Amino acid sequence: MQTLLVSTVAVAIAEIGDKTQLLSLLLAARYRRALPICLGIAVATLLNHALTAALGAWLAAWLTPTLLKWAVVASFGAVALWALVPDHADDDALRRGRGHGVFVATTLAFFIAELGDKTQLATLVLAAQYPPLWQVVLGTTAGMLLANVPVVWLGARCAARLPLRAARWGAALVFAALALWVALR
Repeated sequence: MQTLLVSTVAVAIAEIGDKTQLLSLLLAARYRRALPICLGIAVATLLNHALTAALGAWLAAWLTPTLLKWAVVASFGAVALWALVPDHADDDALRRGRGHGVFVATTLAFFIAELGDKTQLATLVLAAQYPPLWQVVLGTTAGMLLANVPVVWLGARCAARLPLRAARWGAALVFAALALWVALR
């Protein structure tokens, strides 16, 4: 259960103020249909993070324990620094979903926007470090939903009150603490 909890909390915090959270807000404003948007986010995240976690587990099998430890420390440190950089919504990913239903548009936009994102990198690192893999995938998907579903349901009211700068600093501190924790283990 530790893997599930760590994965959920790490990704939920990293997602605050992220471009995919801004994409959630754009989708909610554009389509005004929360349920298919939330389902599209869940499917896209589950697929993306399952593939990413499988890659992380595969990499972990090829690296020595010492090399893996320091790769994880460096990755968590990189995510901590990356969390300080404000994200902007991926308008191109949103445009690619044009002409499809709300669910399909959301799924495509989210899957594309998540490629190379800090939460995808966090999923890769978590999968390389923590077994079992299914808990990482379930936890990171739950973390994405914890951060994005309220934005979809509450829309602009929630986003206007969210202190994004403080959230970015909080996420950076969490990932720096994770890097330190892994380094000292």
